[in-house]
Amino acid sequence: MVNDKLLQNLSRNLLKILDDDEYYDITIEVGNDPYVNIFRAHKVILYYRSPYLRRILSTNKKKDDKALIHHIKLPNILPEIFQIILSIFIVEHFFE
Repeated sequence: MVNDKLLQNLSRNLLKILDDDEYYDITIEVGNDPYVNIFRAHKVILYYRSPYLRRILSTNKKKDDKALIHHIKLPNILPEIFQIILSIFIVEHFFE
């Protein structure tokens, strides 16, 4: 069994992904003017952690799409709430 300290270190490292300004592959525009925030994220995490975002990513997927960074808009959610949701996507699995 994996010890708690290892899981804490792993989750802390994974939370750093939210601040990654180099290796992200999707931007998510959240909120409505004037309360809009753009989050950087990783499609693979969103895809496997959220059925809702999986549907959006699958719908927007194109065979000939060569874009390195994709962009989606989620206007009906507050940026503060989405920040919490992103954090949960990353660390929740380790504390189930």
